[in-house]
Amino acid sequence: MPIPRLIPLFLLAALAACGTPQEQCIRRATQEVRTLDQLIAETEANLARGYAYEEREVVRHVWQRCDDFIGQIPHRRMCLEPVFDTVKRPVAIDPEVETRKLEGLKSRRAALVKSAQAEIAACRAKYPE
Repeated sequence: MPIPRLIPLFLLAALAACGTPQEQCIRRATQEVRTLDQLIAETEANLARGYAYEEREVVRHVWQRCDDFIGQIPHRRMCLEPVFDTVKRPVAIDPEVETRKLEGLKSRRAALVKSAQAEIAACRAKYPE
């Protein structure tokens, strides 16, 4: 599919992602709960595996063509340019610490859900559909 045909599809997808005012309000009200859900899932996966993953950025250099202009005349040459890659590597965890962390995340989530429910009700009252 040519690029010009894809542009309307991207615009339509962007508009659909915006949502109604009520959906936007609810999304804002539940953002912290969704973040905690992701952290809980990650911690549970770490416990199930017995190790965690650590992400870090690694720099490597690749040869690329570099163009320098001296006046109007291009001077082409090869140069090393940095490329950044994110790599994951396994790291050891302390299961007891991870279990305590998981319990803390779950209790924090339970407290946030109560306040988020009130905010959701306020969003529905403010922006009825």
